[in-house]
Amino acid sequence: MVSRVIPVDPFDLVIFGATGDLARRKILPGLYRRFVAGQIPEGSAIIGAARTQMEAAAFRAQVRDVIAEFVDPAKHHPDQIEGFLALIDYVAIDARGTTGWASLKALVTPGRVHAFYFSVAPGLFGDLAERLHAHDIAGDQARIVVEKPFGRDLATARALNATLAEHFDEHQIYRIDHYLGKETVQNLMAVRFANILFEPLWNAQYIDHVQITVAETVGVAGRGAYYDRSGAMRDMVQNHMMQLLCLIAMEPPYHFDPDAVRDEKLKVIRALDPVDPQDIVRGQYLGVSGKGCAPQPGYLADAENPGSRTESYIAMKVHVANWRWKGTPFYLRTGKRLRARTSEIAITFKEPPHSIFDDAGDWRENVLVIRLQPNEGMNLKVMIKEPGPGGMRLVQVPLDMSFAEALGDDGADIPDAYERLIMDVIRGNQTLFMRGDEVEAAWAWTDPIIAGWEARGDRPQPYDAGSSGPEDALMLMHRDGRRWREIRE
Repeated sequence: MVSRVIPVDPFDLVIFGATGDLARRKILPGLYRRFVAGQIPEGSAIIGAARTQMEAAAFRAQVRDVIAEFVDPAKHHPDQIEGFLALIDYVAIDARGTTGWASLKALVTPGRVHAFYFSVAPGLFGDLAERLHAHDIAGDQARIVVEKPFGRDLATARALNATLAEHFDEHQIYRIDHYLGKETVQNLMAVRFANILFEPLWNAQYIDHVQITVAETVGVAGRGAYYDRSGAMRDMVQNHMMQLLCLIAMEPPYHFDPDAVRDEKLKVIRALDPVDPQDIVRGQYLGVSGKGCAPQPGYLADAENPGSRTESYIAMKVHVANWRWKGTPFYLRTGKRLRARTSEIAITFKEPPHSIFDDAGDWRENVLVIRLQPNEGMNLKVMIKEPGPGGMRLVQVPLDMSFAEALGDDGADIPDAYERLIMDVIRGNQTLFMRGDEVEAAWAWTDPIIAGWEARGDRPQPYDAGSSGPEDALMLMHRDGRRWREIRE
């Protein structure tokens, strides 16, 4: 099955921070793949902007290297690389000064969509926004894309929203969360709202609990100084996991419209109960001594802060205080240096009210598993009769759908999250981007939780690298008569 390419008019995309890691790993490779797919028309311009002084030809050479390094060799199209590079230009720019802004203005084409991707530190967002207007570069069709972290608490998020609002209207601001660009996340809405099968069951009457897991095998080495100021709560729960929770828990919007969808997500955030301290488990990974494997430092060494109380792991039980979800807990967990890299949502349904089968085997609940990474897809675990003449014995089997297999060609036509979201910016579609009031509501819920453990002086619990996290995280589920799904690839 080949993806339907929705054409767009020629546009200008300016990437501030074009020599940085995000641009190299995600933005530029994604734009190349969209060009190969025929979605970036001739006449468009992709303009790199950064502090480094270099000629446009040197930047094009860097982009060529980026394609060689970060695009699957099987998807290279040598005949198309030159065409893509012909769209590339570069300007050296001072985000807090005057250098380069006149040159940038000369490169953009009046009267078309101008997208400005702020792939820079949040402290520069306001400076860039102010100078784009001061130099008359951002017109009525201008859009800005801003990356997380969008503030580190409610006060800073409000201040940043206010700064951007001085120069851009809300409909021009695209707060990007790449999790919302994943095919599986969008299919979560399709499964719920395009099929009568699930929506009647999508409530506390039929769902026992929901688990959201984002597990990583990497530590924080190389970014320890940044991470130690944020931790798992700020880095993952307040944004990525909050958005996933909202998509599961939200009411059906009246239409698949940006503000209609975001209105319903905002209602979920505002309905979240405060979290009891006993329903929170925080942890820090330990080092590996080297017995049987290469030695690896623990969190405290990676963060270069031997007294750190910042969590590299968090698990928590959350309740949504509304009619649909009263009594159904949402269990969230995320952490570094865990057993496997995986992101998934598991919706566990309740037992049937009465079983007609006596001693019929190993009965288990129905579970809908939505897998974000790796191998995006969904499976529904159901009970069937075990084949054979042994009588009515039940066994659980998955009804499995891998998107790579279901959509053909090993997923070659499935865009990466950044590809999809950048093209949504060009089309002016904000459905998969966070609105300012969403961000502030998420921080308003998060801040008291963080303030609580800081006031109590709680220390994260140590856990072994390569494990599933602290022991108390298991008890968080066990005391409710439940258990976490196994973390595995």
